[in-house]
Amino acid sequence: MQKPSHPDNIIAFQGEPGAYSNLACRNVFPDMDPLPCHTFEDVFSAVESGQAKYAMIPIENSVAGRVAAIHHLIPHSSLHIIGEHFQRINHHLLAIKGASMESLKTVRSHEQALGQCRKNLLGWGFEPDVYSDTAGAAKLISELQDPTVGAIASSLAGEIYGLQSLQINIEDADHNTTRFVIFARDPLKDLPNKGTTVTSFVFQVRNVPAALYKVMGGFATNGINMTKLESYQLNAAFVATLFYADIEGHPDDIGVKHAFEEMAFFTHEFRVLGSYPAAEYRLAKK
Repeated sequence: MQKPSHPDNIIAFQGEPGAYSNLACRNVFPDMDPLPCHTFEDVFSAVESGQAKYAMIPIENSVAGRVAAIHHLIPHSSLHIIGEHFQRINHHLLAIKGASMESLKTVRSHEQALGQCRKNLLGWGFEPDVYSDTAGAAKLISELQDPTVGAIASSLAGEIYGLQSLQINIEDADHNTTRFVIFARDPLKDLPNKGTTVTSFVFQVRNVPAALYKVMGGFATNGINMTKLESYQLNAAFVATLFYADIEGHPDDIGVKHAFEEMAFFTHEFRVLGSYPAAEYRLAKK
């Protein structure tokens, strides 16, 4: 019997084995054991309870946009962001051994994956069938053993479930990339002296005229580059908006300090989620 992994060697992700989050875990932490979880809430809970050391969480995709469910969970979590990873999404058309492009009639996958491969699916004349997740669809067709049903998922899913790739890289957009953030119980303490630091935070502005404009002005006048700003409603209230932001810089930098001090005048909720090194992918895209 295999000895259970120590929690310090476990990284949690949402989905079935073979999910793109699983692939991201393997690419960033190849020596850690992945822990598949049913929901994002379960992923956060696994780290908060000490069952896992890290959580690999998708936060946005270059084609599909933000992962909305995550933004509603982050403000209520005690975890900290300690890193980021950009995962190129290469969709494979998977099928059981012996199936062919001629035998397929239906292709199952997550609705976003189906949408990202829409042109190819139309061209091949396959009927799309929405499933809960990509790896789950691959697992299902491996169990069905039906040569008329295929799945869109990762190469890792095909490897895990013993499927063949009938077509590779079938996504319509060649820039299809998902940004993941890595959560831990404690913030990252030792940042490299060189290189770009990203700081993520959430805030809620006071309900006064031009509050958001004045918050943004503090970053502009202090020369701070804000790379991301998103808003979403709190508790279904149209007058209560929470903002998520990424900036280039560390809270100890003098310009960031001044910008945060100015923010304090126009916000009544503010929390730094983490400061971490910018991924090479981000720097290469500048």
